[in-house]
Amino acid sequence: MCTRACLKNHSRHLHAPLCAIFVLATAICCVCLAGVIVACGRRAGQGEGGAQTEIQVFIAASLNAAMSDLAQQYERIHPDVKIVYNADSSGTLLTQIREGYACDLFFSAAQKQMDGLEADGFVREGSRRDVLCNQLVVLAAKGSGTAVRGLESLSKAQSIALAGASVPAGQYTRRALASLGILQAQQDVDTISARDVAKALGDVEISEQDNVGKVLVAVAEGVCEVGTAYYSDTYGYEERVEVIEKVDTALTGDVVYPACLVYNREADGAQEKAAEAFLEYILSDEAKELFRQHYFIACEEDSRL
Repeated sequence: MCTRACLKNHSRHLHAPLCAIFVLATAICCVCLAGVIVACGRRAGQGEGGAQTEIQVFIAASLNAAMSDLAQQYERIHPDVKIVYNADSSGTLLTQIREGYACDLFFSAAQKQMDGLEADGFVREGSRRDVLCNQLVVLAAKGSGTAVRGLESLSKAQSIALAGASVPAGQYTRRALASLGILQAQQDVDTISARDVAKALGDVEISEQDNVGKVLVAVAEGVCEVGTAYYSDTYGYEERVEVIEKVDTALTGDVVYPACLVYNREADGAQEKAAEAFLEYILSDEAKELFRQHYFIACEEDSRL
């Protein structure tokens, strides 16, 4: 009896440490497996929990349609990346970046705003590129019968939609009017108010808009008789607006769209690499073809017009 009882107790003492060892080994395996899964997810460009790598891209309002199509195209190729756009006037976007808004890539409608960003130290070294060219146009609603034939006859309009003085399209318009002698020539055209323009045109009614997309809508919906926007803005509006004049770049200066990577203190390594890859895609032949379909002209890479 004593021997049997002793054996039973001895067996019980052996089982306890064996069970503990088994539980510990199982736990270690689970931790290792979880680590492998997380590491694989990160190698694929995904964050914890399998989330996509998200990049903040600030784009001029006139790029909205083209860049929306480009993002869909890019995300099909790179499903691990999510592109979030902030579309507005380049001047507004510059102000937001200066105020601390998170931005990984800036795509401006003019060099002036990009110059300002670079002077403030926000442009990642060596990343600035001239990507696209455009052209200022005078627009009217389709079949409006307006007597306006271009900038030189703007005074014949009852109302004009005009982008504000901090908006590149508004600046190009003011520069062109100054080149024609309609406005007094000034070194910094963003000091010319809408009231100054109205007075120079014989007190015509001017509806000042805070981005070029709103100018287009005001003309297309008949709120204003004419307006100035970019040729690319007419994409998708061919049945609603007509181009009265393509303004010569000798009057406006070259209309160049530069892009750059932005120093973003909130971005991690994955976001920085994703932004770099997206900028490279913007410069690719595939992207250039899409931009051409949206009535943009591709600039030579590294040119500074």
